[in-house]
Amino acid sequence: MIGLESKVDGQALGKVAVLMGGSSAEREVSLMSGSGVLQALRSRGVDAHAFDPAERDLGELRREGFARCFIALHGRHGEDGTVQGALELLGIPYTGSGVMASSMSMDKIMTKRIWRAEGLPTPDWRLVASAEDTVQALQALGSPMIVKPAREGSTIGLTKVDSPAQCAQAYALAARYDPEVLCEQFIQGDETTCPVLGEGAGAVALPVIRIVAPQGNYDYQNKYFTDDTQYHCPSGLPLAEEQAIQRLVVQAFRSLGCRGWARADIMVRASDRQPFLLEINTSPGMTGHSLVPMSARAAGVGYEDLCLQVLAQATLDTPPGSTAGAPLP
Repeated sequence: MIGLESKVDGQALGKVAVLMGGSSAEREVSLMSGSGVLQALRSRGVDAHAFDPAERDLGELRREGFARCFIALHGRHGEDGTVQGALELLGIPYTGSGVMASSMSMDKIMTKRIWRAEGLPTPDWRLVASAEDTVQALQALGSPMIVKPAREGSTIGLTKVDSPAQCAQAYALAARYDPEVLCEQFIQGDETTCPVLGEGAGAVALPVIRIVAPQGNYDYQNKYFTDDTQYHCPSGLPLAEEQAIQRLVVQAFRSLGCRGWARADIMVRASDRQPFLLEINTSPGMTGHSLVPMSARAAGVGYEDLCLQVLAQATLDTPPGSTAGAPLP
């Protein structure tokens, strides 16, 4: 198995809260992810329980004796560093990236700035504050152009713009979800995604998935609720291209200080086969349509074992024994 230990004793992991639901625009998807994770962990002997932060106070996690948390939350207050910070204060280890890496990865603009500073390829972009700015961005970046909220996921609030006449509506839609709106150069080519497991020098990329959506529109509906989108894993890309994507994704993961697991989205430009990083998800979906389980299966890792291994890596930012991370009284 790629980057995974072969044996984990589920019963030894203690009482586990699967955080799901939450208050973000991705609540519905999170509930689906969390339900799958909960069932998988229980099937492996884990004392796992559903916990919805939108309905319960996080302080109950300590009062009820939870030893660790599997974060199956998506979007705001779930993968943006906020719940991670609360769990740090509570002293309860959790899955995925820490506070800073989660916060930076959720912010697409900050992510792109870091990647650009590290010399990693990502499409050109503009941060806009009005419909007029959006028209100017289209003139600078060219048509078509992607307009999206800076801190949302699952393509929520995203529009592909072809003309200045579409800019006002695209900006208004994105601004409904975030005051910071990102305009991004559109890369024509193959849409791919690639998960990463582990941390630091031990981070390992799983097989690449090539996505073929109806009319090239990989939107919220085609992601989660239809069977029309095609997922190719093995990707069908030349081996050298797949390996180049995997190396790039691991670099992107490390540059942001991510740990545990994540999934990066990449466009491969048709004209010269150059891969471009779009964004990284530090709390990936785990639904029936989700891509990390699909990639893991191609590497010989089943859904239940993937959940168990991710849970086994739950940790805190604070070094063991440090009084800075001592649980609240």
